[in-house]
Amino acid sequence: MDWHSNLAKRASRWTGRASCFGLAVLVVVVWLVTGPLFGFSDTWQLVINTGTTIITFLMVFLIQNTQNRDTEAIQIKLDELIRTTHRAQNALLDLEELDQEELDRMRMRYEELARRAREHGEARSHAAKHPRR
Repeated sequence: MDWHSNLAKRASRWTGRASCFGLAVLVVVVWLVTGPLFGFSDTWQLVINTGTTIITFLMVFLIQNTQNRDTEAIQIKLDELIRTTHRAQNALLDLEELDQEELDRMRMRYEELARRAREHGEARSHAAKHPRR
């Protein structure tokens, strides 16, 4: 793993902890308490505005990196489950690579299969409740 991926992974773990949230709350409290000391000046306000803007900017990329990594890991796990399930369709292994139109067609196909399965299940359930004599 390269150094920036490692840094992003460590940063996302650290920023996701309760202690990091506590630190952020502490910074805001300190900023609020120092307001009267600085006369609630424009500089005092600029400090929190600049700080939060920088943190927000960096966190957007950090969150996206974490999402991408998690999504890729989940995709690989799902691919392995599909691959090892005997009745599964291996053609589904790379669905994330299809364009939106192809994904929509696949979704409609599976929605139709689910609808038929529900109808079949309801018919079977009805037959079980009302057996023929």
